[in-house]
Amino acid sequence: MPELPEVETVRRTLNELVVGKKIDHVTVHLKRIIIKPEEIGEFCLLLSGETIGSVERRGKFLLFMMDDYVLVSHLRMEGRYGLYDALDPLEKHTHVVFHFTDGSELRYKDVRQFGTMHLFPKGRELEEQPLKKLGLEPMEDTFHVAAFRAAIAHRSTKIKPLLLNQEYIVGIGNIYVDESLFLAGIHPEREASSLTAKELAALHAAIVKTLGEAITAGGSSIKSFVNGQGEIGMFQHQFKMYGRKGEPCYSCGQPIEKSVVAGRGTHHCPKCQPLKLAKAKK
Repeated sequence: MPELPEVETVRRTLNELVVGKKIDHVTVHLKRIIIKPEEIGEFCLLLSGETIGSVERRGKFLLFMMDDYVLVSHLRMEGRYGLYDALDPLEKHTHVVFHFTDGSELRYKDVRQFGTMHLFPKGRELEEQPLKKLGLEPMEDTFHVAAFRAAIAHRSTKIKPLLLNQEYIVGIGNIYVDESLFLAGIHPEREASSLTAKELAALHAAIVKTLGEAITAGGSSIKSFVNGQGEIGMFQHQFKMYGRKGEPCYSCGQPIEKSVVAGRGTHHCPKCQPLKLAKAKK
């Protein structure tokens, strides 16, 4: 699933491709992609004549900001956007097409068909689901150590599933949690409430550093991720932990271990991220 760095990369490329384009009409080939409004005809009618002013991001969601409406798009497992000429053949698994007045088309393809689209009147997008309950945005100035600590420090939940919970911090999926916890030297099964102030500060810095480096690298292409221009990400070549089961840790040489935490495959170094520190006192 595209995580924050991948969605941010898509956002940036879409801003280069579609900002300023006016929608002539919309074609929906798979109705279940459209969640709001329920009527596909209404969805298409409301978007007709709208101009894309910018493409923003909230967590793992893309926000197409238009004249009167905001389209909230979740790529889920394998959703992707691409800009085409209207005469280009329609590829398989193309489910939604935004036809622009200049003869180009923004096409949404999704092999797994898990992606979603919600359309809101401008200004209402943050007041309703799916954006209403999202937590701290780790790439904004508001994500400072104090806010991070207030969000998670007193929770008895294991730190990994807590970081994956979008109601506390948004966008940090499985890959980047593993990478951030390794960089901070914290075992994924530590209880959040056991972390010292120093450890929380180290984890905060690790999250910001990891996500920033991943964005710079264009995200991670594990299976099929490409940005809006069809380019793969390169951060997978910088993984220190994720996907390296049995390989030596770059810091200490110990074999990396893999387990299941909260239903997710989890990688950690038994020496650099010892679980015995779980009862550390503040």
